[in-house]
Amino acid sequence: MSYGIFDVPVKHKVFVSYHHHGDQAYYNLFSKLFHDTYDVIYDNSLERSIDSDDVNYVMRRIRENHITGTSCTIVLVGAESPTRKYIDWEISATLEKGHALIGVRLPTARLTQDNKYVVVPDRLLDNIHTGFASWFTWEQITSSTAQLGQHIQDAKNRSISLINNTRTRRVRNG
Repeated sequence: MSYGIFDVPVKHKVFVSYHHHGDQAYYNLFSKLFHDTYDVIYDNSLERSIDSDDVNYVMRRIRENHITGTSCTIVLVGAESPTRKYIDWEISATLEKGHALIGVRLPTARLTQDNKYVVVPDRLLDNIHTGFASWFTWEQITSSTAQLGQHIQDAKNRSISLINNTRTRRVRNG
């Protein structure tokens, strides 16, 4: 069977930002569900081997080697994610490129003291509030390949005028 150019499904190239020490198991499952089985996610996660204290150099490496070539960043938000500088920098680089941004609440995410809200990275929260970033639970995002594709497409269709990337970058982990 031959396929015309319009019959080929779009393979979204997605960067996944997560706390490697705390949330590796969720990334592995996410990758297995969508990359290995369904070939939806392009695995281009940042290796923490950038050995430099120069923030500008690290940001350039994140942009050039990991964000460029993707169209969306999915942030897996676990217990330590809000305090991790690399996650903040990856979100910042995503916004600088004008790429789509999706936050995913992992079951391990921390709640505020009153247990009313999930604690998320500040820069992600800024963009959830403006309407630029999407926010889903782990269950919502992993329920279906087709649904994930729709979430990514919806996020890509949002206006870049909604981006808020004015916050000062984290200089250390919390």
